[in-house]
Amino acid sequence: MPPLPLLVFVVGTGSLGAEIAAVRLLSPYFGASTIVWANTIGVVLVALSVGYWLGGRWADRRPDMRSLCLLALTAAVLLAVVPFVADPLLDVAVDALDSISAGAFVGSLIGVLGLVAVPVLLLGAVTPYAVRLGVKEVERAGEVAGRLYALSTAGSLVGTLLSALLFIPLVGTRRTFLIFALAIAVVAVIGLRPARRYALAPAAIAALIALPVGTLKADADGGRVIHEADTEYQYARVVERTDGSRALELNEGQAQHSIYNRDSVLTGDVWDGHLVLPFTALGRPPRRVAILGNAAGTTSRAYERFFPGTRVDGVEIDAELSEIGRRFFDMSNPRLRLFHEDARPYLRRTDARYDVISVDAYRQPYIPFYLATEEFFELVRDRLAPGGVVIVNAGHPEDQDELEKVLTATMQAVFPHVLRDPIEDTNTLIVGGDSPLSAMALRRAIPSLPAGLRDTAREAAGRIAAPLEGGRVYTDDRAPVEWLIDKSIVNYAAGED
Repeated sequence: MPPLPLLVFVVGTGSLGAEIAAVRLLSPYFGASTIVWANTIGVVLVALSVGYWLGGRWADRRPDMRSLCLLALTAAVLLAVVPFVADPLLDVAVDALDSISAGAFVGSLIGVLGLVAVPVLLLGAVTPYAVRLGVKEVERAGEVAGRLYALSTAGSLVGTLLSALLFIPLVGTRRTFLIFALAIAVVAVIGLRPARRYALAPAAIAALIALPVGTLKADADGGRVIHEADTEYQYARVVERTDGSRALELNEGQAQHSIYNRDSVLTGDVWDGHLVLPFTALGRPPRRVAILGNAAGTTSRAYERFFPGTRVDGVEIDAELSEIGRRFFDMSNPRLRLFHEDARPYLRRTDARYDVISVDAYRQPYIPFYLATEEFFELVRDRLAPGGVVIVNAGHPEDQDELEKVLTATMQAVFPHVLRDPIEDTNTLIVGGDSPLSAMALRRAIPSLPAGLRDTAREAAGRIAAPLEGGRVYTDDRAPVEWLIDKSIVNYAAGED
């Protein structure tokens, strides 16, 4: 029979290790926002609570070690099944997000979390069951319960650290589930007879660990996936189209974070606006630019072509995206310097002054809340050279402008001059600065721009408009960005303006 403390400890590692792995399982499809974390933590806590209650009842009915080991083995098998059974539900979730169908989206999310909840519930039942078996004398009940719950909590801590710092980075999400399941299964089988029959379960789990991991998300919408990676921060893949163009997709794949065309550095997309909007204030090419959210370097590549003298500081928290940029997106600008860190801490520590700071640090569809606050834009202002501008990409569902209004109001609290370029139905570029900004200034600059940029500048000058009104100023203390974006998605799905 396995020692009760060992079984409780190993089960504890699996319960919280599964929580961390569950977020990684969901991230390629829903992102890793606080909404996803809150849902996952909430489901795990509810599952554990129900498991504690049921475990106590089951232990009173069948207080024997064999039943406890069968319970743990069942939980291990179900935990091993999670990453495989989740795929169909995740596919439904992606289709729902494609059509912005909020009901199906939420239903799919709950379904996937429910898959995790079942094995976690059974894992939660193990500790009270073990307490019932471990108490031989009523006088020592408190001591036994305290010791076993302490071991369970210690196991949970170890499981959290192992999954986050070791297993997920080294072997991936699917094998993280399987490793925890295997450890629980091996310990549980020790207490079962005949052991040979039950040993098939850990053997099968071990075989699954040995299987190669296939494509995480096979549907490439008419293209083919030529590279994919589960990075430290997110899921990333490169999709190549039949015309040879490439797109970098992150997480759920609903947005392209970098684009590569063999014949042009222009994209006909939001990146082009970052090249011409600085001239709403500047009368010359920018000398130094910071791109917060460099991804695979689409904008820096365009700067190399049109403004080869401009120094570009690309700030990208995910170093693997820079490697993808070098391999697949011709990110070879000799004037590009890369900084692999979060955008706001980078601005805080640097003493550089920029003519342009471009903010495009989305984890679609969310923008980090700390890049949408008054304090952040005050920091941006302090890092701008005289006459410099900040350009913020505000992504949003079509006809839903709440986020743009909030960003505009927050920027207006810091910058005396703000304007907007509604470059796409789902993207608006907001420009702010201490110096006057105008479409007229951009038109005056057109003759001095490289020939390939002049049409882009004319189109932008025709779109430029006054900023939207009606938003509230966000601060570090209160910036419900994710709630605002979720509300916009639901409103769009409901057909509301």
